[in-house]
Amino acid sequence: MSNGQMHPRTQARIGAALHIGWILILFTCPRTGGDDSGMTLLDVARLQQVGSVEVSPNGRLIAYVKSVPREPWKKSDRDEKVKDGSAWSELHVVDMKGDSRPFVTGKVSVGSAAWSPNGDRISFLAKRGEDKHKYLYVIPIDGGEARSVVRHDTDITDYSWSPDGNRVAFLAKAKPDKKRKKQKDKGFKQEVYEEDWRPVLVWIVDTADSSAKPESLELPGSASSVHWSPVGSRIAVALAPTPLIDDGYMKRKIHIVDTDSEEIVSRLDTGGKLGQIAWSPDGKHLAVIAGTDAHDPSPGHLFTVPASGGPLRDLLPDYAGQINSIAWQDSETIMYLGDRGVSTELAKIGRDGTGKKRILAAGSHVMNQLTVSRDGQSAALRSHAPTHPREVFTMKHGDAEPRRLTDSNPWLNDIRLAKQEVVTYRARDGLELQGLLVRPLDEEPGKRYPLVLIVHGGPESHYSHGWLNRYSTPAQVLAGRGFACFYPNYRGSTGRGVAFSKKGQSDYAGKEFDDLIDAIDHLVDAGLVDRDRVGVTGGSYGGFASAWCATYHTERFAASVMFVGISDQVSKFGTTDIPNEMYQVHSRRWPWEDWDWFRERSPIYHVQKARTPILIMHGKNDPRVHPSQSMELYRYLKTLGKTPVRLVLYPGEQHGNRKAAAQYDYS
Repeated sequence: MSNGQMHPRTQARIGAALHIGWILILFTCPRTGGDDSGMTLLDVARLQQVGSVEVSPNGRLIAYVKSVPREPWKKSDRDEKVKDGSAWSELHVVDMKGDSRPFVTGKVSVGSAAWSPNGDRISFLAKRGEDKHKYLYVIPIDGGEARSVVRHDTDITDYSWSPDGNRVAFLAKAKPDKKRKKQKDKGFKQEVYEEDWRPVLVWIVDTADSSAKPESLELPGSASSVHWSPVGSRIAVALAPTPLIDDGYMKRKIHIVDTDSEEIVSRLDTGGKLGQIAWSPDGKHLAVIAGTDAHDPSPGHLFTVPASGGPLRDLLPDYAGQINSIAWQDSETIMYLGDRGVSTELAKIGRDGTGKKRILAAGSHVMNQLTVSRDGQSAALRSHAPTHPREVFTMKHGDAEPRRLTDSNPWLNDIRLAKQEVVTYRARDGLELQGLLVRPLDEEPGKRYPLVLIVHGGPESHYSHGWLNRYSTPAQVLAGRGFACFYPNYRGSTGRGVAFSKKGQSDYAGKEFDDLIDAIDHLVDAGLVDRDRVGVTGGSYGGFASAWCATYHTERFAASVMFVGISDQVSKFGTTDIPNEMYQVHSRRWPWEDWDWFRERSPIYHVQKARTPILIMHGKNDPRVHPSQSMELYRYLKTLGKTPVRLVLYPGEQHGNRKAAAQYDYS
């Protein structure tokens, strides 16, 4: 202003920056629960949660993998610093009374836990001790040490037992070329981009014969999942032309292979993206979660198909939600978990789809993994809620609702948590939208609060009314410091049917991001939010939103935090590993067909407007959204010099931080 006074919005931005600095000081205090101020970042960093669940064939036990974060800021019992890295993954078993026993724990990374066909052992993948690669291990359920049953020259990435438990089909990359290794040893380390790959092969080995060697099957393409039929010698394999991620997203097809003759019996084309595959107990049919067509953003419909081949049948063609997990109850009935808006439902339907579906449970928890016992009477579920992260739940035939069996974070009972609620609002064009609001912990009636808008990625994703607190979205921490947080499911999100998830296509940053502004206006009109103190954050597509809000919509935002986000749609296409996926389910046009459109839908095109302070963070090894996207926006804003900007790069991290120190630093 000409009289030397600051504009109110500038004052608000500086005030917000000072407030954030004070919050950072508060967050460095190593408090771990029991405080009236709510959660701290250390609380978020030490959260344990269930990674996967598998009910035993007899339905009496549930094997589960538990994620246990490392704490590099602490010292061990030997007064040594805890080594940084991804969270440890432990194997535990819980019975139906809730009594849990540790099986493989400590500094371990257990994955792909499964029961042997007769239920006497649990198998898992791990790299232990002096192992050179990830091998297949088994551990007896009645006690004893784990032992490796399949060792290989490359990492095993997936596996499936034969019905008699004597053979196993597993996935592993083709062995390295010895000639190429010698060349590398002499310094010839050049890489031919997107050509120096080795396919993932299907291997078969007789585990009952200690002298047997794995034999690979000659199949067209690179495998990503394998499932042995409960009856006979056939396996279902998902194959893509190459192991490149774009082919894995858009071109995977199911192949039914006879392991005895090594012949392909049938090929099943889902038409869209491919999700979970499950055999019927009699081995005659497959249930598949898949997209409805090539432009469906996410696999979310339930199909069945004869294993011998034929057309796929969509059992719920008008489903206004998204199927996230399936299991056969018997050869005529399929149980499934379906996301409906911000909730989930457990239901079942007949194999041919002609019978009425029956909802068994809905609403109280967010359920996102389902396994069923051999008799179809007991189920294991992985569920979470606004009050706790993912835990093991069970439900038996006749139960009114799922029952919780584990409590991985009992200390959470001593933490005051802010209220979380579902908010429904309308966009400017009348479209009804939903989101999740975490209110300030000690909210005072009539007072307006600063807001953090937390935008999900994808955009083929959605927020559910469950546990929302992660290292990049610590809503309960913010609530304890006087912030409101809102998680919008803008158009293009999943959970409301295919038509809704396609509404953002061919309209980068258009109506989909207008929905974000309309969410803010709704909360302002409701009397909760201070219009001049609104921040935005998100990762990937949410990072794109954060950059767009800080440039195109700069007058609406006092601060922005952009994570692995997009700033230039033209160069993003040229540096990503998913160009076909971007075309098929996002832009629906190629850059060379409309250069101006791609340029105008890029945040860097609008940098001259930008007055929003922005913190930009990116994994230095991100293959999905190249770190140059963050570097571009940083350089433009830094050179213009109109608003504060900082860029933080994380060496070794990719599309999201995995190691404990990088996650905590991000927080």
